[in-house]
Amino acid sequence: MLFSDSLWIWRNPQKALQLVEVQNWDVVESAINEGHGLVMLTPHLGGFEIIPRVLAQHFPATILYRPSRQEWLNEVVETGRAYPNMHFVPTNLHGVRQMTRALTRGEAIGILPDQVPSGGEGVWVPFFGRPAYTTPLPARLANRNNTPVVMFTAKRKSIGKGWLMQATRLAPLSEDATTAATELNVAIENAVLIAPEQFIWSYNRYKHPAGAELPPRD
Repeated sequence: MLFSDSLWIWRNPQKALQLVEVQNWDVVESAINEGHGLVMLTPHLGGFEIIPRVLAQHFPATILYRPSRQEWLNEVVETGRAYPNMHFVPTNLHGVRQMTRALTRGEAIGILPDQVPSGGEGVWVPFFGRPAYTTPLPARLANRNNTPVVMFTAKRKSIGKGWLMQATRLAPLSEDATTAATELNVAIENAVLIAPEQFIWSYNRYKHPAGAELPPRD
């Protein structure tokens, strides 16, 4: 269903936008109006692909993504995700620099917080009771200039009825990487529990990426 949602959103963006019920938009407006940009977190839940398109109706969004190893699939995804006011950057130093510049301009950046980072770029913290290699990048970017962090979900309604998009502003994340990643995973868990049957559980959230230290034995 998640894959079908994504394809339909990519091919019918304007129709898809008409099927989004947005709640708590005042949270987003208040955050962006502070002038420090916005860190947008969107777990792989429901119609998550529609979220940056909703934001792009109001202000530019720079989205971090990991290119596929398969060139043909990467072309399909990049073509499908292309949309006005949305700029995609790869998960490398160049991409992080572009996101930093976007925040400096007071714009939004988007990160998939439940994606496992490369070895050496994350920390092991609990996720639903098991150690998961987690990125502290959202905290690092947000803490540079007191940028608001907002968790977004797009819960799928019944088939053909669209999505319920909700926004929750998180408390400032810790300066400590491990503590910040723990806080981030708690926020992801809360988002997943909104519609656990719509989360992409098939993605190995608990994998051990090459180059990462071993997870704690307990």
